[in-house]
Amino acid sequence: MQLHLLRNATLRLHYAGRTLLIDPMLGPVHTFRSLAGREENPTAPLPLPAEDAVRGLDGVIVSHLHPDHFDEVAARLLPRDLPLLCRSGDETFFTGQGFTQVTPLTGPGDWLGLSVQPTAGQHGTGPILDRMGEVTGFLLSAPDEPILYWAGDTILYPPVLDVLRDARPDVVVTHSGGAALMDTPIIMDAAQTLNVLRAAPAARVVATHLGALDHCFTTRQDLRAAADAAGIAPERLLIPADNETLTLTR
Repeated sequence: MQLHLLRNATLRLHYAGRTLLIDPMLGPVHTFRSLAGREENPTAPLPLPAEDAVRGLDGVIVSHLHPDHFDEVAARLLPRDLPLLCRSGDETFFTGQGFTQVTPLTGPGDWLGLSVQPTAGQHGTGPILDRMGEVTGFLLSAPDEPILYWAGDTILYPPVLDVLRDARPDVVVTHSGGAALMDTPIIMDAAQTLNVLRAAPAARVVATHLGALDHCFTTRQDLRAAADAAGIAPERLLIPADNETLTLTR
């Protein structure tokens, strides 16, 4: 498995002979509004041409419809006949956009020859949760590949711990930028990411969703410092830079 972080949550994933694009935010800097009053978003440039990000794909996965996970540039550039896997409930949006091979992730199944199943996510708490709407993560597996748990835009809450315990993933991708709205956390921060590592002691954690949005208050440096202070080995917590590719095996 090769995991190429483009920016924020946007990944190109090479897995079991397939090349997948996950949660594409492909626009240039400052193309949508500030979320914390600090700077328009995205705050970091895409590290390669957007056309290169969508080249040579076998499929795309979109966890939810917030603009930092599917933006106007992605909508414009992605081929309409590309297989697209989405959260159950979002399929009407994509068919309305002209995509012709849309699969809602309703339960465990086969997609492009890969075993995929949805996982629960909670994108905040209280009134903010109502505003943020529903999200999904997923488990991905294939022969001779690591079991991948991509948690998505979620805080750490009991259903995430259940997946870590029951699925025993080899690799966990967390969204660890400490994003918050009105002082309410909506994804994981450093402390919650370290608790993922404690809950899955045999897994490697890849922390993403860092350094590209103005409402993300946890930096890569913050996360690494917290891990070092907690005695977490660097090889267990991987914090890729934008445009970095990780090769991960079972």
